[in-house]
Amino acid sequence: MNRYKSLFIILFLVGGLFMSGCEKYLDVVPAETISSKDVLDNIVNAEKIWARLYNQTIQDFGLVETGGYNGVLLDACTDECMNHWESPAELAFNSGSWNGVSNPLDNWSSSYQVIRIANIFLENIDNSKIPADKLSYYKPRIPGYKADARFLRAMRYFELFRRYGAVPIITRSYNVNEAGEVSSLLRSPVDSVVAFITAECDAAAADLPLDFNNNPSEIGRITKGAALALKARTLLYAASPLFNGNTMYADVKNPDGTQLFPQTYDKQKWKKAADAAKAVMDLGIYALYNPDPSNPVDNYAQLFYTREYKETILPLMFGATRNLEANYLPNGKDATGQSGNGKLSVFQTMVDSYEMDNGLPISDPNSGYDSTGFWDGQIWDGKAYREVKDVSNMYKNRDPRFYATIFFQNEYWDSTNHIRKLKFAYYGGNNGASDGWPKSGTNCVTGYNWRKWSDPRVDVKHNTGNANRNYPVFRYAEILLDYAEAMNEYLDAPSQDVYDAINKIRDRVSMPELPITSEDHTKEGLRARIHNEWRVEFAFENHRFWDVRRWLIGTQVDNGPMYGLNARPSQQELEATGLDPKSEQAGVDVFYKKVVVQTRTFTKKHYLFPIPQLEIDKNPNLIQNFGW
Repeated sequence: MNRYKSLFIILFLVGGLFMSGCEKYLDVVPAETISSKDVLDNIVNAEKIWARLYNQTIQDFGLVETGGYNGVLLDACTDECMNHWESPAELAFNSGSWNGVSNPLDNWSSSYQVIRIANIFLENIDNSKIPADKLSYYKPRIPGYKADARFLRAMRYFELFRRYGAVPIITRSYNVNEAGEVSSLLRSPVDSVVAFITAECDAAAADLPLDFNNNPSEIGRITKGAALALKARTLLYAASPLFNGNTMYADVKNPDGTQLFPQTYDKQKWKKAADAAKAVMDLGIYALYNPDPSNPVDNYAQLFYTREYKETILPLMFGATRNLEANYLPNGKDATGQSGNGKLSVFQTMVDSYEMDNGLPISDPNSGYDSTGFWDGQIWDGKAYREVKDVSNMYKNRDPRFYATIFFQNEYWDSTNHIRKLKFAYYGGNNGASDGWPKSGTNCVTGYNWRKWSDPRVDVKHNTGNANRNYPVFRYAEILLDYAEAMNEYLDAPSQDVYDAINKIRDRVSMPELPITSEDHTKEGLRARIHNEWRVEFAFENHRFWDVRRWLIGTQVDNGPMYGLNARPSQQELEATGLDPKSEQAGVDVFYKKVVVQTRTFTKKHYLFPIPQLEIDKNPNLIQNFGW
């Protein structure tokens, strides 16, 4: 393989741009038949296996761009939003009807298959046959390949850890003659799993470069910062209530009596998490993306439709398409609508989580929040400021991230090409222009659509423009919040460096610096602020699904009624307005009312996933998780 072809494969396979030719290239060595011989016999085959490890690991299992994982969009299984084309898998998850036999988010078997490949690769790559004329190229690369493989294996173990907690640690390959040994493996305790992941991150980091700026064709590969970011994320989870002294799991023990979940709260785990985040900060090479500082809405929004590499620590790169916009922009099949599919409806509780621009939650009596009446003013439409009228006071003077993240009634999107304002209220007339019900093919059921990630340069209706975005597997804002949360939990009261970390994120969008209220000076008060900062900064980035679990708040926020606005009123409600029930004004008059749009089920057993029943049938030593 010549150098150009090698870098081409890296750029497209590692980056995630999987063209049909590349897929065929990977299929030369199917995952299920990989053996030590495949690595030893040919360095080119070994490199293919390394590329496969990237392909199967650097992804997020609920990512909208890839259609989710087994048909599940993680965001649509949280209190952020719902998919009104809810797949059977999502319906099962949200209704609580999933189990150890049918779990749409199970990744046990697939993860151990990848771990097996990584083990084979690591055991044999040093002895892989290299043609004499290729020695000068491949020999210097092998340490990097090994570091990548250790990281990718550690990342797989992290995905298992946050789903199941204690899992078997397998660090070597097994052959068919050792099937009996494999089928009797025990789950390793949580602390051992965490120690293994973090040790692997340290080992990988030691052999990884800070960046690939001197070799742009390899940008997208794992770096030292990515390895340390995975370590920081792992330690933050380990310090969180789900895994740190959670007595709910006291009876989950191996057959030999080994306690699988630590039963004593350890404050020092927070300090370890803070130190790991600080190690990434101290690299001095990352910064928050600030392309338009004078416009806080645009300054945040551009991060999600731009290829940038200062805040994004590890990117998953996608091809230039308009697929995301086609799926998630508002519908409106009329002549001036967006012609998206408006796939996700945002819940009112998500909208309510955004503070006022004075830094106060809308629940604070001094915030200035008003749920009644309307206002006229200017709103950023993605490309320019646009004059708007009759916008609910609920949406006035909010955190700029709100305007960059959520579509609401009477705002605009790309008004140059789409002169009609967005209309989510019911409009029953036959020619009623609507982005919601009841027009055929329109879908929004909560009165809100998802705006984040959408590129205003893409015009779905006229099939013009393509987005060029990275999906940040890790980004620097996460590291800052890791540090703020961990240090706040470790200290008796917040220190200035805790405020400094969180305020860097708020400063990007011109939000007032903390502390603001008296509660912000306390551990408990700032904890609430930090939790909310996670929610709004990382909205629709698949953090919320896991955060509510590690904080043990799922039974509070993901259980019971989910609310939206009255986008689908009854005929009786419309007639009660005294207006033509099919008129736009009748729909608007009954629209601004909170209603139940879905009911979810989340019980204590749902904090962790069940060990797949098939695995327990094969290996009775695998003790099931609590409640399953």
